[in-house]
Amino acid sequence: MKLADAETSMQKAVEATQRAFNTIRTGRANASLLDRVQVEYYGTPTPLKSLANINTPDASTIMIQPYDKTSLNQIEKAISLSDIGLTPSNDGQLIRLNIPPLTSDRRKEFVKMAAKFAEEGKVSVRNVRRDAVDSVRKQEKNSEISEDEAKDLQDQIQKLTDKYTAKIDELLAEKEKDITTV
Repeated sequence: MKLADAETSMQKAVEATQRAFNTIRTGRANASLLDRVQVEYYGTPTPLKSLANINTPDASTIMIQPYDKTSLNQIEKAISLSDIGLTPSNDGQLIRLNIPPLTSDRRKEFVKMAAKFAEEGKVSVRNVRRDAVDSVRKQEKNSEISEDEAKDLQDQIQKLTDKYTAKIDELLAEKEKDITTV
């Protein structure tokens, strides 16, 4: 495994963590809350965003306008069964989701969820580090690189790991601030 490959993999772990953070409610309407919602459409689980136009007309409302009006009830059911904790209101043309202000208990729950996502991201980064270090040790064992080169590469891999775990910590701090701001 090359150093550039390790860095790319670590960057992808950070991006995945950011996407996970986007699915956590902060008390403001955000279309990315619905990213994980899958709708049973003609017997196939389909991402909601590929079945409907999703927009936020104001800070406390998400509007979902299906491209196919017959899928309205399936979309409503999928949102009700999802873990986002919002109740859809269907007027026959579109679905509205009203985002209620978060209670302090709910905010604490979301902060814990964000911390869990951050830890998963850090584990991914550390797994990349482990694979890269194993690769370096294998190269050293096969006499492809010297002991000094192996040591230098391992130090560089550790610096990358520290850099990307720090990025995840920054994202977490930002998300916690978003969640706890009333």
